[in-house]
Amino acid sequence: MAFNHISAAEAASLIKHGYNIGLSGFTPAGTAKAVTAELAKIAEAEHAKGNPFQVGIFTGASTGESCDGVLSRAKAIRYRAPYTTNPDFRKAVNNGEIAYNDIHLSQMAQEVRYGFMGKVDVAIIEACEVTDDGKIYLTAAGGIAPTIARLADKIIIELNAAHSKAAMGLHDVYEPLDPPYRREIPIYKPSDRIGTPYIQADPKKIVGIVDTNWPDEARAFAAGDPLTDKIGQNVADFLVADMKRGIIPPTFLPLQSGVGNIANAVLGALGHSTAIPAFEVYTEVIQNAVIGLIRDGRVKFASGCSLTVTNDCLNEVYRDMDFFRDKLVLRPSEISNSPEIVRRLGIISINTAIEADIYGNVNSTHIGGTKMMNGIGGSGDFTRNAYISIFTCPSVAKEGKISAIVPMVSHEDHSEHDVNIIVTEQGVADLRGKSPKERAQTIIENCVHPDYKQILWDYLKLTDGKAQTPHCIRAALGMHAELAKSGDMRNVDWGQYK
Repeated sequence: MAFNHISAAEAASLIKHGYNIGLSGFTPAGTAKAVTAELAKIAEAEHAKGNPFQVGIFTGASTGESCDGVLSRAKAIRYRAPYTTNPDFRKAVNNGEIAYNDIHLSQMAQEVRYGFMGKVDVAIIEACEVTDDGKIYLTAAGGIAPTIARLADKIIIELNAAHSKAAMGLHDVYEPLDPPYRREIPIYKPSDRIGTPYIQADPKKIVGIVDTNWPDEARAFAAGDPLTDKIGQNVADFLVADMKRGIIPPTFLPLQSGVGNIANAVLGALGHSTAIPAFEVYTEVIQNAVIGLIRDGRVKFASGCSLTVTNDCLNEVYRDMDFFRDKLVLRPSEISNSPEIVRRLGIISINTAIEADIYGNVNSTHIGGTKMMNGIGGSGDFTRNAYISIFTCPSVAKEGKISAIVPMVSHEDHSEHDVNIIVTEQGVADLRGKSPKERAQTIIENCVHPDYKQILWDYLKLTDGKAQTPHCIRAALGMHAELAKSGDMRNVDWGQYK
């Protein structure tokens, strides 16, 4: 059937106050841009008239400025899940203006299917091509697009000319059945394909196609520096040592790496290590570093949910798709982050912590225990199920006023039961096979900045040492309290807790 081509403003007018909208994409890659930008204008106009106008938003992960940014400033978001990185959205959440549900990315699609968050009224899906019989070819990300396209009452397509039709065939679209009918997901190596290269939608639900030419609002990450390079080298050295002693097979294991500068530095160090063979990647976000390692022959295959790369890098991939086609695949997030597959493939996970405590518990979401940063993302999906789970972070922040290693984390996302390795620029703490007291000694000796080592040893002296996990409960958040009081954790006075 022939679809109506409509403007972004006309498409946005189909979305009413109280609707839940589902968006394609995963990070700014492949997400809605034109329609959400117009939706913000509608919200502002309605608010100016004294009328309410807010929507619920279901996404794969974060979006871009033309979605989370403009909608947050227009106060157009009532509810949103899951992960986000936009500063205006973050401010609104921490001001209590948005009901934000931070859930594991692998669970997002299925929780929408289960009806936990309400119905999907409208899906907005970015595509590089759509056929008359409803085949939707996605752009740079999988996200939750298959689920929202199936569940939505109406589908709006943003047909984006900024994405080459060479992207057709890059995706492997697969949606598992819901319990009690779910079967195993038949992926046994990162390169396995189990679905179709497109979403098959009901063409009767496609209410309009919005023609756009809008590049992804990609974030460029800063170049490596001595600190991130040192963390990356520490991770590489640790993995080489584990391989030499037979913990990791000589063929190596697939890697998952989070987003950001440290992740790029880690991948760079692994890629340049002559002791590590060419390896595979099974992850959620594929960054520039992975594309470079594929070109260099250091990454044999990369499976992910999104190409979260700079636009120059993305266009290079599109132009050279004959080279990349058998080396890349993009999947829906519940497949890229599936705990079942992560456990089966033996993934080595590498994610970033905001802070860790002396027993190995990790906070990856909240500043000071209360202020949301971005969200848990997929780190929990991978950490609990990894062959080896690694968390990295600089040992200090804010010119040394904050220690990333504390007596007790102010918010816990990953418990000591799931965290195997902690790495800072100071060194590596291997927590495997250790009791809590042994973990504390290992972390303080190997990962803590010199300015804080004695402070943490002195904290342990406040405990009687007889407990299985020694704590002085009154003092456990003392370093955080001192930061709030004086702006510097180094000023903590344990004497007040004796």
